[in-house]
Amino acid sequence: MPQYEYLVKDAQGHDQAGVEEARDTNAMVEILRRQGYLIIRINEVSKRNIFSLGRGPAGPLARRGAVKIDDLVIFSRQLSTLVGAGIPLLEALEILVDQTEKASFKAIIRPLHDDVQAGKSFSEALQKHTKVFSFLFVHMVRAGETSGHLEEILDRLSNYLEKTSALQKKIRSALTYPAVVSIMALIITTGMLTFVIPKFAEIFFSINAPLPTPTRILIGVSNFLKVNFLFVFGGLTVLFFVFQRWRVTKSGRLIWDSVKLKFPVFGPLFLKVAVSKFCRTLATLIKSGVPILSSLEIVAYTAGNSQLEHLILGIRSSVTKGEGLSGPLSQSPLLPPMVVRMIAVGEETGELEKMLTKIADFYDTQVDSTVSALTSLIEPIVIAFLGIVIGGIVISMFLPILTLTQVIT
Repeated sequence: MPQYEYLVKDAQGHDQAGVEEARDTNAMVEILRRQGYLIIRINEVSKRNIFSLGRGPAGPLARRGAVKIDDLVIFSRQLSTLVGAGIPLLEALEILVDQTEKASFKAIIRPLHDDVQAGKSFSEALQKHTKVFSFLFVHMVRAGETSGHLEEILDRLSNYLEKTSALQKKIRSALTYPAVVSIMALIITTGMLTFVIPKFAEIFFSINAPLPTPTRILIGVSNFLKVNFLFVFGGLTVLFFVFQRWRVTKSGRLIWDSVKLKFPVFGPLFLKVAVSKFCRTLATLIKSGVPILSSLEIVAYTAGNSQLEHLILGIRSSVTKGEGLSGPLSQSPLLPPMVVRMIAVGEETGELEKMLTKIADFYDTQVDSTVSALTSLIEPIVIAFLGIVIGGIVISMFLPILTLTQVIT
């Protein structure tokens, strides 16, 4: 989702600047107007700036280490503990500046302290650093300030971020092993075809003996790769970058996110992760006192899947007309019927937040079991694949040797 830098004036006429995610410029304008700001300027952040913290208000951070989700977990939990102990927010931030070891995060917390000291609210200070503190983080803190329960909200945020981090690590652990092994297999196979097979081919051609069909095919592939290696590598590189550019476009994201959910093995896993994130985020926001319309908007922009984002924005439109959540959800085939039914029960009993938390916990457990099953399943599949590829190459190169041995005897 693109990010936009903005400059606005608040109700008191003070300038406010920050960076936020939105679907497009119109959505960004709508978000700012709903907050009561007078818009001065909105500019889309270039892709290079999105992935580098060095362009933000905190200064050149990228070369000192990016702020990770685990850092935010520790920050939220420590700040919650300090505020809960009766220490004023300004003093608590000063303590965190002194004890934070990571230079990149220290350079974020110090301006937060300075802005709060200058009279700004904590949420306004956070809003200047939306590359680090998400849309969800800022709105939950704002709800905590409004309700007077900042300590409780920060603790809830740290729990939410902790569970989110654990879920991300599980997915990475499931995908890292096959990705690394596949890349190594590709490098080894390419090396054999490019450097080893031509040496054998020279020997076979010098003997001037007929070669078996598998060997001739393998030598043909090797010769093609050796002659056209740069073209093949360049073509694949161009295709990869074109795909990446297309994938971040609006239509590309929608198509790719839809395709991901239909992958034979990983599709159900991606859906479980998306459902868990949707339910846990919405439950956390509702429990923190964020209005339902704002909660649905935040959940949509942080869903991580375009299909789910469109579904949630559709639900939000229905809610503005007085409908519930379960009605629009039941019309979409994206979410499992069990999820829709449990949300309906939560609405009927007035315990939607508890029901959403139960759904998220259930799907977290499902993700655990799916990842464990995938890990045990992928290893033999990858080993079998490597055995077939490498074994096929070796057999194809030894067939002529066996044939020559039979002729000599």
